[in-house]
Amino acid sequence: MTNKAFSIFNQLRPVTVGFDNMFDHFERMVAVKYPPYNIVKTGSYTYDIQLALAGYGKKDIDVSFEDSVLTVKSIKDEAEQEVEENQGVLHKGIAKRMFSKSFTIAEDVEIKGAELKDGLLSVSMERVIPEHKKARTIKIK
Repeated sequence: MTNKAFSIFNQLRPVTVGFDNMFDHFERMVAVKYPPYNIVKTGSYTYDIQLALAGYGKKDIDVSFEDSVLTVKSIKDEAEQEVEENQGVLHKGIAKRMFSKSFTIAEDVEIKGAELKDGLLSVSMERVIPEHKKARTIKIK
């Protein structure tokens, strides 16, 4: 949400006595949540969803697709946590957050794959248009 939108909410608060919870709900609904992401059009019918996941490895992330919902979530690694505790970590300022981010994907879009490179997870998709829906030229007789 932009600062301008927050400003509008804040301007309305004084005249909405008793509705404070409603505005809190709207602010939580539209606030950017972790992890940050981009949706990029990479071709005429291809798209990437890119999630910034610095510090995560392939074993720390689960990507699933079911009932038109793409879900990317973190996996808690109990063994790694035990190793850190046994090594005497005195301060843990770089923590891996637990997260789950879901995207609703159109029925005519196929998930082609996912790649984690340099802290950026890219999920590649392609919109597949059936032949009967594609544009075509009709011959005139």
